[in-house]
Amino acid sequence: MTTKRKVANPLALAVLACLFEKPMHPYEMATTLRERHKDLSIKLNYGSLYTVIGALQRSRLIQPIETAREGNRPERTVYRMTDAGRLELIDWLSELLVETPHEFTQFEAGLSLLPVIAPGDARKLLDQRVHRLENQIERSKATRKFLTDGKLPRLFWIEEEYRSRLHEAEIEWVRGLIADIDSGALDGLKTWRGWHETAGERDNVIPFGVTMAGR
Repeated sequence: MTTKRKVANPLALAVLACLFEKPMHPYEMATTLRERHKDLSIKLNYGSLYTVIGALQRSRLIQPIETAREGNRPERTVYRMTDAGRLELIDWLSELLVETPHEFTQFEAGLSLLPVIAPGDARKLLDQRVHRLENQIERSKATRKFLTDGKLPRLFWIEEEYRSRLHEAEIEWVRGLIADIDSGALDGLKTWRGWHETAGERDNVIPFGVTMAGR
């Protein structure tokens, strides 16, 4: 069962991970996450970062240890993780690796409403997605080559490998869906086409799904 967290933003998990390494000020946290490309997996912006830090401090998961100023730069507060923060980090990360809550992706939302678009138009849009995925896969390959050539251990970029595998699986599935539309093998395709062929008729409404018995 998923635990209800006092601070649930994944960026908070990244902050705790940074402080697991050593005490840091917010700018150093952001720099560290970007240099290590963790911002590709966890959404990062300064506004959210400071909000998360404030929430973690109020929850006594982190605490300030010093405030310093270098030259004309603004004051920077250095934070450390508390014992409660360390426990939260390990518990939260352990939960994510075993039981990630269902994620409502944008693509899944689009697929759930697919019948609203005419089959021919849907096929073209899916083909565009394939091309985008192909580009993403090529960029991912280039990134992985750069990392391996730099002798960075696989452990530290394993999320990039995971992301690449997801793209490869998705592109295979989307290509299969396109092939089923082209061949006519997609179950329900005739009904889907019929809705759009008679869409101009009075009182004809194109449904975006059906109610399943027992749901």
